[in-house]
Order: sequence, then structure tokens, then C-alpha cells
Amino acid sequence: MMPRYVVTGTDTGIGKTIFSAGLTGALNARYWKPVQSGLDEETDSETVLRLSGVSPQQILPEAYRLRTPASPHLSARLDGVEIESARLQPPEVEGPLIIEGAGGLLVPLTDDLVFADLFARWQIPVILCARTSLGTINHTLLSLEALRQRNTPVFGIAFVGDENSETQRIIEKMGRCRLLGRLPWMADIDADALHRAFRDNFNVSTFSESWP
Repeated sequence: MMPRYVVTGTDTGIGKTIFSAGLTGALNARYWKPVQSGLDEETDSETVLRLSGVSPQQILPEAYRLRTPASPHLSARLDGVEIESARLQPPEVEGPLIIEGAGGLLVPLTDDLVFADLFARWQIPVILCARTSLGTINHTLLSLEALRQRNTPVFGIAFVGDENSETQRIIEKMGRCRLLGRLPWMADIDADALHRAFRDNFNVSTFSESWP
């Protein structure tokens, strides 16, 4: 079976979309964002298309496109939309698939459903993106606990930001989770620059593993 991964983060705005674009390009995968909140600026799907180098056909349409840049449960309410979990099933595709969540694991989709619950249902290995700056130890260890309490498979942690060897070491030790690599912040980023940075900082063959 071709690899499938859920990419989530410890928080919002930490670079998981850039990581998702790098991984999508490295695996020549298809990309799916189940719920997009906020349409006034470039969406995550549009960012991945611009930076991954894959064809437009490999960017799958979102299940929900919501106007307001807010938590999906609130954005849906303001749009007069009811998010139905039955519509949030991973698409069946040929080849690798990258699925990106929104914000952190406990971001609500409805009054009764958070992203972590959805990921637990899917049982697709999760890649947790974490920044390297102050506060990330707490956020990362809590996120790992939330995943493990739901028996969700964790593939590993991808850091985004400047080198912080002690932070990375203690998270690996206390979180009992493998470190996949670290994607540095890049001031000027395009598809070629991201492709080089991803291959310089991650072992792409690691992500080519098959999962039952």
C-alpha cells in the first residue's frame, strides 16, 4: 500500500503547510485539505500547489471551504454550514496521499468533534509539526499525549525553525518519538528552494515506507 500521512501541528502558523508542500513534492503525492477556513488570502491548497511542484490534478478539492479565518466550527456557523463527519473521509487515490489538518489537534470541527478524534478514526500515521522556539516542548508533548490517548499511530515529529538541539533532544526522549528532521525558516521561498531544503534536511526514503 502506498504511504499516506496526516500532517498536523502543535499550533497554528508554525509552518505545517510549507512542510506539507515539501513532502507532497518529494513523494509526488496527492494533497488534501479536508476543511479550509478563510478564503480571502491564498488557501493552503493553493500554497501547496505553488510550492510543491505537483500538477493541479494532484491537489484534491476540500470537503468544506469556509469564508471566515477562524476555528472551523465557528467559521461553519458564520457561513450557515453544518460540517458532517461523514464527508470527512480520506479520498481513495492511486499513489501517496498527504492530508493536512487545521491548527492543532484539539481544534473543533463541530461542538462534538475535534481533529484528533477524526485522525483516530482514520488510523493514518500522523506527522506532528512543531516549531523550535520557546514553548514548543509543552505543546509538543501534550500533542503526543492527545494522539496516544486516542491510539492514533504517530509516524514522527518534523521541526520547523532554527536549530535548537536541546529542545529537539528532550522532545525525542520524553515524547518517545522519532525525529524526522528540521525544516529551516526561509525568507524567500519558491518551489525549487523548498525542494532543495526538504531533501537537505529530511531522508525522503523514510517517508516512502508502506503501511498496512
